[in-house]
Amino acid sequence: MKPEKLIKIENMEYVDWLKTLKERYLNNQLKAVITVNQSLVEFYYSIGHDISESSSENTYGSAFFAKLSQDLKKEIPNSKGFSVTNLKYTRYFYELYSQYFQNRQQPVDDFSKAHLFMIPWGHHIQIINKCRKNTPKAIFYVKQTIEHNWSRAVLLNFLDSGLYEKKGKAVTNFKQILPVPQSDLAQELTKDPYSFDFLTIQERYNEKELEDALVSNITKFLLELGSGFSFMGRQYRINVGDDEFFIDLLFYNTQIHAYAVVELKTVKFEPSRLGQLGFYVSAVNHALKTETDNPTIGLLICKDKNNLTAQYALESVNQPIGISEYELSKIYPTDFKGSMPSIEEIEIELQK
Repeated sequence: MKPEKLIKIENMEYVDWLKTLKERYLNNQLKAVITVNQSLVEFYYSIGHDISESSSENTYGSAFFAKLSQDLKKEIPNSKGFSVTNLKYTRYFYELYSQYFQNRQQPVDDFSKAHLFMIPWGHHIQIINKCRKNTPKAIFYVKQTIEHNWSRAVLLNFLDSGLYEKKGKAVTNFKQILPVPQSDLAQELTKDPYSFDFLTIQERYNEKELEDALVSNITKFLLELGSGFSFMGRQYRINVGDDEFFIDLLFYNTQIHAYAVVELKTVKFEPSRLGQLGFYVSAVNHALKTETDNPTIGLLICKDKNNLTAQYALESVNQPIGISEYELSKIYPTDFKGSMPSIEEIEIELQK
C-alpha cells in the first residue's frame, strides 16, 4: 500500500484549530502530576470531539490523519500520542461515548465523564477494540476497571473471556431467599458460564481431578470467580454432631460478607444435587457464620444444565443457591502421548 500523500492546501479554520489543540496540550501539561493521566485522556476525548464534529476530514480527504499527525508533531515537538493510529483512536473514543452523555435527560447512574477519564489510555484502547459499537458494554468495563483497579492484562483477560455477557447470569433463588441489597450483590458476583480454560486436563477426568486442577491454579480460579473471594480450603471439614462432612471448596466473599460453598459436578445438573449443597450451606451457617456475617450462599458449578430445570429445582430449596455451568477447552485424550519419544523408546531404537 502506497503511503498517503499530504495535502498542502491550508485552511484557516484548520490552522486556528491546530493552534487551539497546541494550547490545550500545553495547558494540560501544567496540571498536577496526580491528574496527568486524567488530563491526557480528557485531551484525547476533546481531539476526538473536534475530529468527529468538524469538516476538516472532508477538506483533506484520506490524507487528513497523516497531515494532522505531522502538524501536531511539528507544533508540539518531543510529544507522544500523535501517531495516525492514535489520532484515529481518539475519534473512536469520542464516538463510543458521546451519544450516551448527550442523550440522557438526567443521570440514571453515577457514571460521568470524570469517571471515563480515570483509567489509563492504554486501557481505553483495549476497551475500544472489543466494544467498538457497544457503549453499555464499554461502560461496564470502565466501571469494573475503576472499582477493582484492574491492570491492562487483567482487563484484557476479562474482555476476552466475555465477562459482560456472563456476569450475574447464574440461575439462582437469591431474590426469593436473601434480603435486599444482599440478594442483588450476591447475584452480581455470579457468572454463567465460568471459564476454566486456564486448565489442561485429561478427557475422562473426574470431580477430584477437576478439583485438583483448580486448586493447583487457585490464583487464576479466584480471578475467574470474581472480586472479593478468599479461599478458605478444599475438602473443608465440617462436624455436625458426631458426623463429619467435607465441602468441595469453601470461600469467603468480602463484598457480601458471607461464606460461599462451591460444589463441582462434572456431569449435567440434576435436581438431586441440591440437597447436599443445601445441607452444607446450613452447616456452615451453624458452624462458621458469626453475627457479623451475612447468610452463607451455595454455588453449584456443573458441566451442563437445563435452565428451566434448574429454576424449578431452586423453587423447592430454602437456602440461597446459584447454579452455573463451566467451560473447559484444553482437554487431551487420556492415552495421549507427547510428540517426543521416551528415554526407553530411544534406547530401544538405538539397539536395533
